[in-house]
Amino acid sequence: MSLPVKQKGKGFQHAESILALGFLAVILLGTVLLALPAASRSGKGIGLFDSLFTATSAVCVTGLVAVDTGTTFSVFGQIVLLVLIQVGGLGFMVFATMIMVALGRKISIRGRMLIRESMNGASLSDLGRLTWLYLLLSIAIETVGTVFLSIRLVPLLGWKHGIWMALFHSVSAFCNAGFDLFGNYASLTAFSGDPLVLLTVAVLIILGGLGFAVILETLRNRQGFRSLTLHTRIVLLTTLGLVLTGTVFYWLAERSNAETLAGFGEGEKILNAFFQSVTMRTAGFNSFDLSRFRDGSKLFSSVLMMIGASPASTGGGIKTTTFAALVLLMLSVVRGENEVNVARRRLSTDIARRALAVAVLFLTTLVTGTLIISFIENGRFPLADILFEASSAMGTVGVSAIGTPNLHPASRAVLLPMMFLGRVGPLTLAFAVAKRQGRIKTLSKHPEERIMIG
Repeated sequence: MSLPVKQKGKGFQHAESILALGFLAVILLGTVLLALPAASRSGKGIGLFDSLFTATSAVCVTGLVAVDTGTTFSVFGQIVLLVLIQVGGLGFMVFATMIMVALGRKISIRGRMLIRESMNGASLSDLGRLTWLYLLLSIAIETVGTVFLSIRLVPLLGWKHGIWMALFHSVSAFCNAGFDLFGNYASLTAFSGDPLVLLTVAVLIILGGLGFAVILETLRNRQGFRSLTLHTRIVLLTTLGLVLTGTVFYWLAERSNAETLAGFGEGEKILNAFFQSVTMRTAGFNSFDLSRFRDGSKLFSSVLMMIGASPASTGGGIKTTTFAALVLLMLSVVRGENEVNVARRRLSTDIARRALAVAVLFLTTLVTGTLIISFIENGRFPLADILFEASSAMGTVGVSAIGTPNLHPASRAVLLPMMFLGRVGPLTLAFAVAKRQGRIKTLSKHPEERIMIG
């Protein structure tokens, strides 16, 4: 028996392709700018490959670096990086929409569908206003973050340099990028005992990783938690659960490790465990040397990096909602239920299928990349460190236990598509590559047969 099934129209069929190509175009532009002699302090340029790696990492808001950001780039290079991080974090379609609205151009139906895709399912109505609202919300959050970081950085570095450093790290934190300008690959290790800096950065990371729709709905809500949409409730509860679980795990696993948390007081141990729990899922800052992590902590961190942030946010990974959907699906199977139910709502079969597809695509790419890098490095680094690095790239996190510049150039070349895939999204990129036709397709229903599972 054959059933005619209507496919998405042409306006939809190229949306994923354009989104992927848009990110690629921004990366290539950033590569050219960062390769200019003016972008480096030496005035000699850093070379095309290192420029490509840095631009990809910035646009994909990853934070892995081929060169030391703080000591290599000039002010011009740092400004280019900041713009790439901001565009990559908010999405290039947000900026394209702003330009069209500012020029008075009407947004076509196809354009609206593209914007909706980049915002992960927002309504087609009034997208111009919503885009501006997202931008203004981002600027407001980053400004507040800059003010708080300035309290500490201005007395240390002076007004001009202190405010610039506060602004750069506020944007980098909110966009979950993890780039820092402190030099010598130090990240925030100099502030491991400073609650103001660590908590400010942590809050910026959490807000950026929630997703704009979740932030707006939470701000507008006046009727309590239960009145929020199921999506928002799942995002908030999953994020809270992951942060608390990570904090407890790092505190237990590393509190006796003399090279990580053992040297801190009890309050500082909890603070740093909390900070690493927040930043490890998608941001890439660190408050102590992660190469000294125990292997169990590296493996647990890899899991957090795989999960990542939430949909339509500035972070990567399979996303918190995908992880929650997989857990709910597993529980429904264990309970012998035919449907996935949560909070008196039923998740559609399509959502469960998409969650499985995203997870399998992500894990397949992650394992493949880890094996290839392991083969290239030929025993130079432990497998746990290579998995940590690959997870950091795929989850667009940016932490490293190896030191990315220490990898063979071929290994760094493997990380490039992994960072891109982690930001664009496994399912989006898979749809972009597949040549779907905007026509009616015929699905044949074949005889059903069972196989053994488990």
